[in-house]
Amino acid sequence: MTVFTFAVEEEQHLERIDTFITAQNEEWSRSQVQIWLKEDFVLVNGEKVKRNYKVKQGDEISVSVPDPKPLEIIAENIPLEIYYEDSDVIVVNKPRGMVVHPALGHETGTLVNALMYHCKDLSGINGILRPGIVHRIDKDTSGLLMVAKNDVAHEKLAEQLREKTTVRKYIAIVHGVIQHEEGTIDAPIGRDKSDRQSMTVTEENAKEAVTHFKVLERFEEFTLVECQLETGRTHQIRVHMKYIGFPLAGDPKYGPRKTIDIDGQALHAAVLGFKHPRTGEYMEFSSPIPKVMEDVLENLRR
Repeated sequence: MTVFTFAVEEEQHLERIDTFITAQNEEWSRSQVQIWLKEDFVLVNGEKVKRNYKVKQGDEISVSVPDPKPLEIIAENIPLEIYYEDSDVIVVNKPRGMVVHPALGHETGTLVNALMYHCKDLSGINGILRPGIVHRIDKDTSGLLMVAKNDVAHEKLAEQLREKTTVRKYIAIVHGVIQHEEGTIDAPIGRDKSDRQSMTVTEENAKEAVTHFKVLERFEEFTLVECQLETGRTHQIRVHMKYIGFPLAGDPKYGPRKTIDIDGQALHAAVLGFKHPRTGEYMEFSSPIPKVMEDVLENLRR
């Protein structure tokens, strides 16, 4: 159990207590905080409070966070579409609907579970839950990922991501008709204060985020675009395209209510390029968009 203590400032006076607490740590969700309140893990000035309590200036809030239950990664014989593999790196094509690494609620069936069965030598830099994982893509985004098989490879691949020398191009179907041929979105991304599970363009507690895009094909109410990441923030393409008024088709979090029903955003990591961590040779891989996106495009063309 770890105890965190916070003091309520003047500008936070009369905020709901769950809102106040989630603003203190971006890893804490409102639903999790409400469970802690129900289980009396949250005290105000040493006293229990109800979940609708409104904090007051000068209140001292203590939050006792239970130690996380350890997750055991189970190696699972899940088929992998491997584009390249050697003793340092694996490039895999992740299908839509697959989570990259285990977490509470997704302990099995992940890419990491499949990798653990396929090979035992994965880097340990990101800990036991994310062995080999250098970068991630969302559950319902398909496409190419590079995975490190040892710590030296991991560090060199991660350095390329930091220095923005990797090539990561995505294909997306977006709502609306983009009139210009290409553009760059340079807008910082941070946690959405009103919804801690979402990201948004904001200046507060945000990180630099840059996405380049170009139009590939236009339809009556949609556009097919290629998006190239310069940075790699959580939900970056989804947030940036919504920000400029062209949200991704099928996106349940950032898209409109009336959208294409394909169980998730129409987004595919189509091109991945990087220098091999041992030889320094530039390597680039391409994968076709999944059938569900191809079917949408065929319908739009008709």
